Amino acid sequence: MTILDEIAEKTRERVAEAKRTCPDPSQAAGGVPVLRRRDIPGGVSTMEPFAFEKALRAPGLSFICEVKKASPSKGLIAPYFPYTEIAQDYDNAGASCISCLTEPYWFKGSNRYLTEIRRVTDIPILRKDFTVDEYMIREAKAIGADAVLLICSILDPVQLRDFRQLADSLGLSAIFEAHNAEEIRMAADAGARIIGVNNRNLKDFTVDTRHAGELRNLVPEGTIFISESGVKGRDDIRSAEAMRADAVLVGETLMRARNKGRRLMELSGRPVKVKICGLMSDNDIKLVNELKPDYAGFVFANTRHRITAEKAAALKAKLDPGIKAVGVFVDEDENVVIDLLRRGIIDLAQLHGHETDDVAGRIRSATGKRVIKAVVMKDASSAEVRFPSADFMLFDAGRGSGRTFNWNYLNDRLPERPFFLAGGLSPDNVADAVRKVRPFAVDVSSGVEDGETGKSYEKMKAFIENARSVHD
Repeated sequence: MTILDEIAEKTRERVAEAKRTCPDPSQAAGGVPVLRRRDIPGGVSTMEPFAFEKALRAPGLSFICEVKKASPSKGLIAPYFPYTEIAQDYDNAGASCISCLTEPYWFKGSNRYLTEIRRVTDIPILRKDFTVDEYMIREAKAIGADAVLLICSILDPVQLRDFRQLADSLGLSAIFEAHNAEEIRMAADAGARIIGVNNRNLKDFTVDTRHAGELRNLVPEGTIFISESGVKGRDDIRSAEAMRADAVLVGETLMRARNKGRRLMELSGRPVKVKICGLMSDNDIKLVNELKPDYAGFVFANTRHRITAEKAAALKAKLDPGIKAVGVFVDEDENVVIDLLRRGIIDLAQLHGHETDDVAGRIRSATGKRVIKAVVMKDASSAEVRFPSADFMLFDAGRGSGRTFNWNYLNDRLPERPFFLAGGLSPDNVADAVRKVRPFAVDVSSGVEDGETGKSYEKMKAFIENARSVHD
């Protein structure tokens, strides 16, 4: 008997007990609708059918990032396990989907972990468990999952087909996990739209990422293909791309990383994101719409770039919807910030004053929108300032100072959350900053201006190109 057989047998016992204590699996979350972050203001769940597979069909290699406390092969991986923060870091760093372990014995998982993660992120979630009964599929829906795992080696062909059909009826995606050619054939015969090949040998727990590549051509055309396990660095990502994988599932490498968001960004090799701040005019919007930074900043604080809510609303209406609007505030009434977020005038709030973590938390809870908390870098200890309720930190030399700070402060005491870098950045130094600090995003305002004439097309273009030119 393999460890997989042992886990499957224990799971059957677990399901029998669950049926006894909660006969209706739709009540697994206490009968309360499980809400996503974006549903918080209205209080109505809008879980999109088949969101998981839709996310994996996006262009490029998708990353399914695992929230996992332990495993049979490695034992306890994460003694400190702030699972909702981990999920948020994955989300903020660009994960396509999250895989949450709910198996309680070998993986130390819990249904509660998934439900609480569902409340803090919009991206699709796989309920990573050992599905052996229809009850578990209905339970997965109730606790907030978008997908379930069907492991071919512990299910027969009839179960695979029936479980897939049930998942379809609930709007859940089904990932068929295979280890060999026969199991891929079983998955295809059962109507699989997603097949993942596990690179781990379940007899001796060795991992060989070439295994998925050897089986890749057996997967039917049009079926989403996932390479599971064994990703440690960029070479493994290149290998997955070479075998035409649609996605990789990454677990232990991320779970052992101190800064999980940063590690994901390193693995993905995606360019740094760019924020152009201090937009004030229709011409500024015209320029950013053409150049397409990731974020556009509207300043509501008392500086030379200040604009009114009415002006910001007019500019936001003309902003490319692919560019997120960030409102910059300094010690503003939190209700004003909440109102601007709820009205859609801004998409994120950047708090650049003396706001506490409680303020950041209340803004997030009231709106379901992301919050950036700025920290002025006085010395290396400033990098250790913590705002757990903020999605991102922003490290700056000072509000609008136009100066850089010693970037080694961040490398010496690497922040645990994805962060923005600001302060004295320009087209001339941004590439060096990205190479040295590896931020999630870079933020510039005066560094792309021509004196009193405002934003410069040439400087913004050079800044964006230079920032995004840094790879690997």
